[in-house]
Amino acid sequence: MADLNKLGLAEARDALRKGDVTSVDLTEACLTEIEGAGALNAFVHNTPEIAREQAKAADARIKAGDAPDMCGLPIGIKDLFCTKGVPSQAGSRILEGFLPEYESTVSGNLLDAGAVMLGKLNMDEFAMGSSNETSVYGNAVNPWRRGNDEAALTPGGSSGGSASAVAADLCLAATGTDTGGSIRQPAAFTGITGIKPTYGRCSRWGVVAFASSLDQAGPMTKSVRDAAIMLETMCSHDPKDSTSADLPVPNFEAMLTGDIKGKKIGIPKEYRMDGMPDEIETLWTQGREMLADAGAEIVDISLPHTKYALPAYYVIAPAEASSNLARYDGVRYGHRAKLDQGDGITEMYEKTRAEGFGDEVKRRVMIGTYVLSAGFYDAYYNRARKVRTLIKKDFEDVFAQGIDAILTPATPSAAFGLGEASDDPVQMYLNDVFTVTVNMAGLPGIAVPAGTDAQGLPLGLQLIGRPWEEGDLLNTAYALEARAGFVAKPRKWW
Repeated sequence: MADLNKLGLAEARDALRKGDVTSVDLTEACLTEIEGAGALNAFVHNTPEIAREQAKAADARIKAGDAPDMCGLPIGIKDLFCTKGVPSQAGSRILEGFLPEYESTVSGNLLDAGAVMLGKLNMDEFAMGSSNETSVYGNAVNPWRRGNDEAALTPGGSSGGSASAVAADLCLAATGTDTGGSIRQPAAFTGITGIKPTYGRCSRWGVVAFASSLDQAGPMTKSVRDAAIMLETMCSHDPKDSTSADLPVPNFEAMLTGDIKGKKIGIPKEYRMDGMPDEIETLWTQGREMLADAGAEIVDISLPHTKYALPAYYVIAPAEASSNLARYDGVRYGHRAKLDQGDGITEMYEKTRAEGFGDEVKRRVMIGTYVLSAGFYDAYYNRARKVRTLIKKDFEDVFAQGIDAILTPATPSAAFGLGEASDDPVQMYLNDVFTVTVNMAGLPGIAVPAGTDAQGLPLGLQLIGRPWEEGDLLNTAYALEARAGFVAKPRKWW
């Protein structure tokens, strides 16, 4: 079989089971592709020797007939997941040289199932960013280009390396994390599928924390079926994570019938933003028509507190970041600044954090510290928490009316050029306008590629589901994917 790196998880799994291909072959094809893709800057810590050992073990396991679905499939792991003995920096200088002595639960689940780790993927520093421009490793680059324009585009953030690697066929799939849209926005920007499961469905243990009440891991894949396969392996109840849900994990792939007749799909009027590009509006309309064509009932709905989601998110997330990032002080692990004679512990904290954190992380830590400070706690943080409760209730009310899923755009635009928005933090934050409500309410959300803009760049649609009903959400996404028929790939320039 040629172009093994271009296979999806489902195709590769089936080929492995038939004996048409080996995990070693698949892994070597991906490693060769990674070597030639330095211009994308997607992989930042390569682990070829580990991958080859894991591939050999997977082949033996498949031969013995004891192979879960993910066995032998080469994937990339976002640098936010702690991987035993492999650098895990969260894209930050402050964690330079950190080699965890433990494996995150999610990456552990994948490796236990026989998945092959090709390496660690680029990301925004501590997952703070929407363009992968805050990384200590430099920018990850989108494999897509605008028409014949050679300008480098963002793959989105914070899981930009994951999105770029999957879209460019450097790996069959990758892990991502989503705090305000960091799986779904990059998936939309690169023409792949990305699902953020319900908060608590995937363990956060061993995932470097950004905002603990919002962070959630999920898969980034080449199709909805692949997302179902990988998500099932990533999910588990974990006693080490107090927010992990003790619920059985269904066979998500078995739920992909494509039959959504009689399902009610809500269209929220509040997502019609001022200045929304015509192409996004048109795509959204086409998405509604596709789902109606599949037999779903389209219902106009209202989520009245949507306009407060972004401001409330940018109070809660920085507050939690300020608290979580207090542990990086130069004392226990990671970077420590060189001190002058006479410097005390305060100077060590200050110099270490000044050197170790990038500008965006410092900005969010300062905002977070401010909103948590004595005089402002009630005015900002507590008020934002109350708004969050109202946003969650909006969704509960809609689902109580019998709505099965909600269709919205995934992003307010196609991928933009690197450097085009990095000078304006507020403009950058607006990238999350369609995605943050899902994190605030703890709901599952999936981005599915559904079309291209006038310059040939991919555009995605988002489906939001009921809590814990990822299987139903994936099935609706499967029906949308089938009708959208998105098969475009970036032309290879790297």
